[in-house]
Amino acid sequence: MDLGLRDRAVLVMASSDGIGKGVALECAREGARVMLFARREEKLKEVQKEINNLTHSETSYVVGDITNPLDIERAVSETIKKFGPIYALINNTGGPAAGTFEKFTDKDWQSAFELTLLSFIRTIRSVLPSMKENGGGRIVNITSSSVKMILDNLILSNTFRMGVVGLTKTLSSELGKDNILVNVVGPGKILTERVNLLDAIRAEKVGLSRQEYQKRAMQTIPLGRYGTTEEFAKLIVFLCSPANTYITGQTIVVDGGLVKAY
Repeated sequence: MDLGLRDRAVLVMASSDGIGKGVALECAREGARVMLFARREEKLKEVQKEINNLTHSETSYVVGDITNPLDIERAVSETIKKFGPIYALINNTGGPAAGTFEKFTDKDWQSAFELTLLSFIRTIRSVLPSMKENGGGRIVNITSSSVKMILDNLILSNTFRMGVVGLTKTLSSELGKDNILVNVVGPGKILTERVNLLDAIRAEKVGLSRQEYQKRAMQTIPLGRYGTTEEFAKLIVFLCSPANTYITGQTIVVDGGLVKAY
């Protein structure tokens, strides 16, 4: 199926590793012109080379901090300068620190807000003029399965990920007239470095190795395993492509059936 992304400009935030990297790779496989964004240039160079070798699509990168508004504006302007009007934005970020309510100070809450919610707001604000001028576009906000079922020891993430859902639903209403479709996709147990880190923390609390903890966790997933970044990315690519013509304002969790909530 041709999703219609060939030669369209796609900006993928936090794309040097994990889910962001997986999304960038799948977009490039569809022929999109992909702009990567992350803090470490050495890692971005590696990812760019890997994607180019696998897809032969045109990619580039911008080095920056997702909590810095000037870096966000630069990422958007560089994408437009190099690839033309931005058709799709995939908002993504690493998660805030793990912990319970009494552990965190005002500074921790402010930092989590800027990382997990305000960065999405700033990036969307920055891309909208390009999308509107070009007759429409697609925005996918990556959150977490916690938007359907809270995750223990992740109160910062649980709180601000829900803000992204409210933002997305409201924007889908406001931007429908501009042919800009906005959706949320939340990963469940997708095998990434962050998931391994969080599982290691949880495993230590109950006196298990990370491997044993993950083996038991897989037994709670109907499909019996953790997902891959490629599996997760395939849905993102569809939602951010011209093939998606009528899905907006939705929150979809990719979790192998783990979350039991509707």
